[in-house]
Amino acid sequence: MTKTAVIVCPGRGTYNKTELGYLNQNHTYGNDCLKIFDKIRQNEGQTPLAALDAAQVYDRDVHTRGDNASALIFAASFLDAQVLHNSFDVVAVTGNSMGWYTALAVSGAVGPEQGFSIVNTMGTLMHEHSIGGQTLYPFVDADWREIPGKRAALLETVQNVSAREGCALYVSIHLGGMLVVAGNEAGLGAFEAEVPARDGRFPMRLFNHAAFHTPLQEPVAAAGCEALPISLFGTPQVPMVDGCGRVWLPGAVRADDLRGYTLGQQVVAPYDFTAAIRVAARVFAPDIFIIPGPGDTLGGAVAQALIEVDWRGLGSKQAFQQRQQTDPVILSMGRSDDRAKALTGMF
Repeated sequence: MTKTAVIVCPGRGTYNKTELGYLNQNHTYGNDCLKIFDKIRQNEGQTPLAALDAAQVYDRDVHTRGDNASALIFAASFLDAQVLHNSFDVVAVTGNSMGWYTALAVSGAVGPEQGFSIVNTMGTLMHEHSIGGQTLYPFVDADWREIPGKRAALLETVQNVSAREGCALYVSIHLGGMLVVAGNEAGLGAFEAEVPARDGRFPMRLFNHAAFHTPLQEPVAAAGCEALPISLFGTPQVPMVDGCGRVWLPGAVRADDLRGYTLGQQVVAPYDFTAAIRVAARVFAPDIFIIPGPGDTLGGAVAQALIEVDWRGLGSKQAFQQRQQTDPVILSMGRSDDRAKALTGMF
């Protein structure tokens, strides 16, 4: 019997040094979609994805730029997702942050070329405007269970900092057991000074990230609306779950509503990835969640979101890891062992 799956498209920060060459290794530069994507890039005077992916050395300043990273990640995720329909019954699609643009194409709400144009345009606008930044901080313990009162304390800190003169600070993404906050330098600096250092990693400033999903991005939203016509948008063939936890069903979606959310609320309001996973789990009850590449860093956030609601008895990191050994809940295609299982549907 074919297993049911929810596809979870990753966002920024997933094409890193270890992912250099991912497109050619898994899809080859002769892929028809990659040729179309690179033609769009060349027409815009941008470096082709094939050249970025084939670089001899990973350059963090180049590969993490919004105009490059977004396009690389979209291409890898979209092409990975295409093969899943051969092995799974895909019951829904969602994504984290930038992954919403990929979800549009994976669900069939937009075509591959249209989807690439959307993500390439928005990634370029984010880079050109370069407004603010993001910082990541966890509120769960080592076993991925929420530390009582920690999330509320972090939200209170955000509110307090945002009230200070000269400080702009907002919740950007609810990311499983982590909170992503975004703002201007004064706001981020104040937040980072307020929260205690943890695990030698946090608070973690995200390199080359803007203040995504906050009112600071209103100029980007306006520019995106001007640049991206409604003709690019359609209606999904597979249900989608957005960054509010709202379900977009085939046959019940207006293209102008989808465009309005994608270029409006999705850009300037908090992205609740945790809610997206929770709703996908409860509404569609998939056998498995599959995360296309590149990278394998999103699996933890998906697992944490499922642990929060005790999905099928997953109450901790330990329980999740034990389950993964015998009956996986999540497959990350950026991992070679998981990729083999995702390509065949055999595990």
